[in-house]
Amino acid sequence: MRGEDKIIEHQDIEQSTAVNHTVSAYQGTQEETVMNQKGLDGNEPTEGSNVLNGSEERLQETPTESNHLQRLKQTFACPPHGLLDRVITNVTMVVLLWAVVWSITGSECLPGGNLFGIIILFYCAIIGGKLLGLIKLPTLPPLPPLLGMLLAGFLIKNVPVISDNVQIKRKWSSSLRSIALSIILVRAGLGLDSKALKKLKGVCVRLSMGPCLVEACTSAVLAHFLMGLPWQWAFILGFVVGAVSPAVVVPSMLLLQEGGYGVEKGVPTLLIAAGSFDDILAITGFNTCLGMAFSTGSTVLNVFRGVLEVVIGVAAGALLGFFIRYFPSSDQGKLVWKRAFLVLGLSMLAVFSSIHFGFPGSGGLCTLVMAFLAGLGWTSKKAEVQKIIAVAWDIFQPLLFGLIGAEVSVASLRPETVGLCVATLGIAVLIRMLTTYLMVCFAGFNIKEKIFISFAWLPKATVQAAIGSVALDTARAHEDKQLEEYGMDVLTVAFLAILITAPIGSLLIGLLGPRLLQKAEYQNEDEVQGDISTQF
Repeated sequence: MRGEDKIIEHQDIEQSTAVNHTVSAYQGTQEETVMNQKGLDGNEPTEGSNVLNGSEERLQETPTESNHLQRLKQTFACPPHGLLDRVITNVTMVVLLWAVVWSITGSECLPGGNLFGIIILFYCAIIGGKLLGLIKLPTLPPLPPLLGMLLAGFLIKNVPVISDNVQIKRKWSSSLRSIALSIILVRAGLGLDSKALKKLKGVCVRLSMGPCLVEACTSAVLAHFLMGLPWQWAFILGFVVGAVSPAVVVPSMLLLQEGGYGVEKGVPTLLIAAGSFDDILAITGFNTCLGMAFSTGSTVLNVFRGVLEVVIGVAAGALLGFFIRYFPSSDQGKLVWKRAFLVLGLSMLAVFSSIHFGFPGSGGLCTLVMAFLAGLGWTSKKAEVQKIIAVAWDIFQPLLFGLIGAEVSVASLRPETVGLCVATLGIAVLIRMLTTYLMVCFAGFNIKEKIFISFAWLPKATVQAAIGSVALDTARAHEDKQLEEYGMDVLTVAFLAILITAPIGSLLIGLLGPRLLQKAEYQNEDEVQGDISTQF
């Protein structure tokens, strides 16, 4: 028995020894692996680690090189793809458009012809807007493309060689601007929300009316005493300057709203809602003063005529609005396209016919009322109609701002006139900012938020481009040189207002927003939407 126990004990000792050797060997392997890993980290490089590093670098370089080769092959493939294909396609479309128009109109589409000038202006305005959009500053919203469109038209008019070959008849220019005005008015009317109208707080009403009226009156007084304009024309200029630009304010406010700045107190929503009413008030005042300026007779009769134009515009707009609200009916095919065609066609008819019949102030009011009443009955389909109207605006926006820029000639501008226009604009804008600060007092905003709202209510662009040339066009239709000079002064102030306030206002909103507004911390997007909806 003792012998068997010794044998078993001896076997156990051998097994434990073998296990220990195995463990020690495994530990040695682990240490060698750790050493290799250190070498890979670069602390203690070994021959094995160098081989691994070399293989990994080759693996990383190979995909990069292959990606570059694939891009080159794709770019210069036959047939081409990607960027080269897009460039060739776009150039072909431009040349084809010109060739088709030339085959129909002949000399009108050659240099010096009317259609040639319109096509060149259209594409130059688009390119100018695109180039300006490429200028991106960190932490700032992009500059409005409309500024590039305006400068493109201005350069075409004032560069000698180009201006000799790019010429547009005044009647065509006036008609295209009137069409763009009709589209703007339709968008403003459809953009009004009846529910928001009912829920608006007093601060929104004050913000949409107070600064516009005060700036219009201030500009009118300055224009009368500094620029020598008659009172009717001074108030025309005042209401042209008094409107804020939704094309600049709305995109900037949406960027701040996405970042959560000022959302808790509804600052972005307040400015977006008040901007629409501000523009409508300015357009209404402009149309009223325009009718009075071109009427003859005593002052009492002129005032009565202005009131009559307002009544005619509102009545005609209500009638047409109720008509297109029910015609076409909701059971017809292609309903959205028919509604968009009717509202655009009737708006253009209202604007052009009001000028023809001698009531220039009625057309704009008719379009606003018609679009608003029609939108009330279209409910959910209104958004689809607005998308079609937005496409029409994308086409006519370059033409509008390009044509406004092309109306301003450096040769015809006198230095004293430009100085007086800048002085009038500067003083009026300062008064507007102070009025805006007072209008938002006692509304729950702190000092920083009040200062931001005052600067955010500064930019001017869309309305100035739309109605800034209407008075000049009307004066040209009456063939009165003195009235044409007044109209040119109004257009010059509108041009300078866009050129100065649009970029400055956009940059100030981007700079001051994150610094003056409080950033909200939300758990999810639904909470953001809920907070915005409760502001009004």
